[in-house]
Amino acid sequence: MTHLPGVVLIGVGGYGEVYVSALLDDPRGDRARIVGAVDPEPHRCSRLNDLRSRGIPVFGELSAFYEERDADLAVISSPIHLHADHVCEALAHGSHVLVEKPAAAVPAEVDRMVAARDRGSQLVAVGFQWSFAESILALKRDILAGRFGSPYGGRCLTLWPRAESYYRRNEWAGRKQDAAGRWILDSPISNAMAHHLHNLLYLLGERIDRSAEPVGIAAQLARVNDIETFDTVAARVYIAGGAELLFLASHAVATHETVEPRFTLTFDQAVVTFPGEMEPITARFKDSRIVEYASPHATPQVAKLWICLDALTGTGEISCGLEAARPHAACIEALEISGVPVHHFTDARVRRGATHEGPLRWVEGLAPALVASYETGDWPEFPT
Repeated sequence: MTHLPGVVLIGVGGYGEVYVSALLDDPRGDRARIVGAVDPEPHRCSRLNDLRSRGIPVFGELSAFYEERDADLAVISSPIHLHADHVCEALAHGSHVLVEKPAAAVPAEVDRMVAARDRGSQLVAVGFQWSFAESILALKRDILAGRFGSPYGGRCLTLWPRAESYYRRNEWAGRKQDAAGRWILDSPISNAMAHHLHNLLYLLGERIDRSAEPVGIAAQLARVNDIETFDTVAARVYIAGGAELLFLASHAVATHETVEPRFTLTFDQAVVTFPGEMEPITARFKDSRIVEYASPHATPQVAKLWICLDALTGTGEISCGLEAARPHAACIEALEISGVPVHHFTDARVRRGATHEGPLRWVEGLAPALVASYETGDWPEFPT
């Protein structure tokens, strides 16, 4: 590619604004040019005037953009249930794609994107940013090399309180399907904490660009908010090869009970732990040796964009594409079709608090139960 790559941004509000700011403000943004923005509600983007002042056209639909222009790379930050349609349309018009996580809510939609990709020669990356982080990639290479032995299992925990406004911010939050019947399945496992289950699957994948395949799932689901899905989950994911992963996450906790993402992986020769935030990932061997890797947060979230631009010129590698993201979508679908009932917390346990984003419902005793589950590996005892 001899020209400056043209990028179309699909979804410029919400998380999509991260890409807008990166391309407008980051010194590396001069490696590409924004050729268009697509959003039916562009006013939700605080950088809208900056886009327009640079003469960047804004379209309400992706089809309208492609009627007038083309793009080397489509960066897709639209809602979950629109990912497959937008990816397939971008590929049909010759664009490479970076689509935000999750790739889709169900594996069939991922398969549809794979088929569209394979009809051409374009690249498709999925924006699970930890799978582009230098430390996670270094850790995975050591896992693949057998440095820690065979995996027994892993677990992760994230407690992020979300006010009631979180579920009112759009028409699809907490929903199972949209009006057209497209799968959304919005929940902690598919959206806010999706990175953390995918990360365990990714680290145990058999290749640098693959994730471990789930062969079974068991779960406890609960909610305190008035939604169709769930805001609290404890799920055991059984993967090919016999290892077992425990995913723990909730939005139904108090602000002072926030727990940033952390994970543990157990191998027959070492235990790998990440305690959260900017602390290092540490591998402790049975013979007392210790190896450290940087926090995955040390790599900026937007690094995946620069890596994709490198890949367009043949100087970068997509470590997380559709095949790596599919096992995560399989877990989302498995919870939906499993028939696991969603527990409703009793009023006696529900508390209400105020946050800068509005009222918050939380459950007394839930956070300690989930923390204890992470520490022991046992099922949590949900408060009743």
